[in-house]
Amino acid sequence: MQPTDSEKPTSNRNDLKTIHTLLPYLWEFKGRVILALSLLILAKLANVSVPLVLKEIVDALDQPRAMLVLPVFMVLSYGILRLCSTLFGELRDAIFAKVTQRAIRRIATKVFTHLHALSLRFHLERQTGGVSRDIERGTRGISFLLNFMLFNILPTLLEISLVMGILIIQYDILFSVIIFLTLLAYISLTLIVTEWRMIFRRTMNNMDSKANTQAIDSLLNYETVKYFGNEAWEAKRYDEYMQTWEKAAIRNQTSLASLNAGQSAIIAVGVTLLMLLAADQVIEGTMSLGDLVLVNAFMLQLYMPLHFLGFVYREIKHSLADMERMFSLLAENKEIEDNPGAKILNSRNATIRFVNVNFGYESNRQILHNVSINIPAGQNVAIVGHSGSGKSTLSRLLFRFYDVSAGCILINNQDIRDVTQQSLRAAMGIVPQDTVLFNESIYFNIAYGRPEAIPEEIFAAARSAHIHDFIESLPDKYETTVGERGLKLSGGEKQRVAIARTILKKPDILIFDEATSALDSKSEKLIQAELKRIAINRTTLTIAHRLSTIADVDQILVMDHGRIIEHGNHQQLLAANGAYTRMWVLQQQQAQKDQQTS
Repeated sequence: MQPTDSEKPTSNRNDLKTIHTLLPYLWEFKGRVILALSLLILAKLANVSVPLVLKEIVDALDQPRAMLVLPVFMVLSYGILRLCSTLFGELRDAIFAKVTQRAIRRIATKVFTHLHALSLRFHLERQTGGVSRDIERGTRGISFLLNFMLFNILPTLLEISLVMGILIIQYDILFSVIIFLTLLAYISLTLIVTEWRMIFRRTMNNMDSKANTQAIDSLLNYETVKYFGNEAWEAKRYDEYMQTWEKAAIRNQTSLASLNAGQSAIIAVGVTLLMLLAADQVIEGTMSLGDLVLVNAFMLQLYMPLHFLGFVYREIKHSLADMERMFSLLAENKEIEDNPGAKILNSRNATIRFVNVNFGYESNRQILHNVSINIPAGQNVAIVGHSGSGKSTLSRLLFRFYDVSAGCILINNQDIRDVTQQSLRAAMGIVPQDTVLFNESIYFNIAYGRPEAIPEEIFAAARSAHIHDFIESLPDKYETTVGERGLKLSGGEKQRVAIARTILKKPDILIFDEATSALDSKSEKLIQAELKRIAINRTTLTIAHRLSTIADVDQILVMDHGRIIEHGNHQQLLAANGAYTRMWVLQQQQAQKDQQTS
């Protein structure tokens, strides 16, 4: 199952731009960064000095026995330099740890905050499992990139420069030429093959995200899978993604083996040529035995990290590929943003007006057509209509999850596009038809309406929603965990938690979107009475299917195919003998049948 072009992640993101994006997070601790880089330089200077001291020790010992003197100072210097090269490196890592971890924390938080700032449209289209995996891999890639780019690639390049300089100054130019050509061949092979291999890594990432998305989606819908006996089909879907991932992973591994073999061959040729040249010059007397040891030590110091440099470069490229998707999330444009100079909404005694509102989720599919609604302060206006008529779209527009295509929505004569989203949503409370809870305690889910509320207020809200006694009957009471999306609670219990949460928020504007749809008749009457109580002196929009629940509201609007076709109170609409009357009669007949069969 090969990904299409549209499925492939962006591969043309500039790597330098990605690295540049990280710099402000590093510079937050510039003192630590400068100190860490200083320790890095000191560690490399100590490391390069070790072969120089070793040469002096060997030359001092390469004398006739009668002239031998133990070079104590040089041996001590050798040991101290060895210690310093390691000690400075460890100190550098300890000092830089806070820089790395703070950068990861800030970027992860920025992505998380940005995701919440994106529109509902993005979240309806996203795949949760893939997004979570992208963030996880991206933050891990940042850690690798910061540590290895700064403390492996840069030090290795610095060490290569120092060694090349020493060899050019002290020895035959051929040593530097051989090392330079070996490095050039090694780096060229590494760059070319690694770039070619990146397609396999991107395919692996893509399939990994898709498999994770499908797995999470399948597990969240566990009951549906069981209802239809589709376990094998779900496993087959998952395996299709994993099969593509497997093929890419195998090609990734085999190409890595080929690259390693090529790198080893280049290093072997370079080392052999250097040793032949050094041995020849020792025989000729132009180099001492200490010089031979020096060249050999430099070769070991260069080629060991150089071999590691190939690995680091590959992993940095992989990290950049891992970060591509996470940074692409940050590149997602916010569809809904506060206008410059947006004001705080004045929601006291709120009057709500929809003025000639047109809207469509897609440009070629209009949902609302010139809808005009007036909800006076403190009144309860109900919207009724068949499924798909556009009722719930009104609440989404009121919360400004989307902006209207034409017309405007006013609260106390303030266009909601000219006020801050935070003040707009703080003024409104909603009891939705489909209540989704956090996988936390009941206490947490009720307190979510106003996190700073004291326990007594939360208990009072639960009593108002007629769920306090039920909660107290549970073994863990308010600390009972509700499960993923609240699945441990029944539909009615979830609905009551949602009502308690909204009561606790104490909003000036209330929206009831089929608020009692999951309740039985007895519970519905109790909750309806409570909803009427909390709606007193609040402007209320009620979206209803059961007409019996809104018979006493101030005004009823009947919608059909995105248009308001009737309006008036219950008695006026019945007298009009139109669409509302037909809906009322049908529901009354259904209610009578239900009574007869019960």
